[in-house]
Amino acid sequence: MGTSALEFEKPLAEIEKQIEELRRMAEEREISVDREIEPLQAKLGTLRKEIYENLTPVQRVQVARSPRRPFTLDYLRLAFTDWIEVHGDRAFRDDPAIVGGWARLDGETVMVIGQQRGRDTKENLHRNFGMPHPEGYRKALRLMKLAEKFHVPIVTFIDTPGAWAGLGAEERGQSEAIARNLLEMSQLKVPIIATVIGEGGSGGALALSVADRILMLQNSVCSVITVEGCAAILWKDGKSQEMREKAATALKITATDLLELRVIDEIIPEPEGGAHTNHEVTAAALREVLIRNLDELRRLKPDKLVRRRREKFLRMGQFEE
Repeated sequence: MGTSALEFEKPLAEIEKQIEELRRMAEEREISVDREIEPLQAKLGTLRKEIYENLTPVQRVQVARSPRRPFTLDYLRLAFTDWIEVHGDRAFRDDPAIVGGWARLDGETVMVIGQQRGRDTKENLHRNFGMPHPEGYRKALRLMKLAEKFHVPIVTFIDTPGAWAGLGAEERGQSEAIARNLLEMSQLKVPIIATVIGEGGSGGALALSVADRILMLQNSVCSVITVEGCAAILWKDGKSQEMREKAATALKITATDLLELRVIDEIIPEPEGGAHTNHEVTAAALREVLIRNLDELRRLKPDKLVRRRREKFLRMGQFEE
């Protein structure tokens, strides 16, 4: 885990450090320490399970934002084959915060589009911290229309704090680009599956989320505003742990909350300790769920697909006495 361990993961990091030191000592002295390591590993597993089964909403936000989690390009490498990236919106420039292109899933061609964050400062600056400009959303729409033209399903990955709100983005029509995606995605005559793999923030996430099936990884989160922003607006305090926890609970941002509210359709389980502990296992679980859902959606005729998609979103937010 190292220095990047989250605050609540520090007890796990301490045990891992002890195990590493024992192994190093064993190598130096050429002795066996299996007997000493075994109870530590058992303790580590039990503690990790206990911690991750009892995460608070704000702790899940921290996990969802972790730079150690697998990103869109990691899933493309681990769950898909024959990835061919397509660049540019044919109007302004290519936006590295959104990647997209052709790939194969279980031998079938799909169009994959996803937000991409960075793991270090240099990569985050290149990817704009996963916050797309309008040209990113226009690129995404261009690829979706291309997929529709060739009758190919669309798979989107959501992982952004929100759309970029800089002056240039606003001048080039950020809100129009997002609104256009919402409208066009509601009418596309091919299956669409959206998966929240990290943080799904505001309209920046919605612009890739008008789908037939919406999935969420177990420790991902999705909300109309960041917990810090919500706490700052409602209680004039976006920094204290107490107010952030209060905001995270009120916003109902976890996968469990959103499944209960019928905003999403399915939760994809993560390995014990979160997706960041094992990218391969997480990607395998995601791949299996995507294949199953695509098989179901492919059986529907285009008109029925569009009608059911619209009905799905119209049902959201209904109030009942």
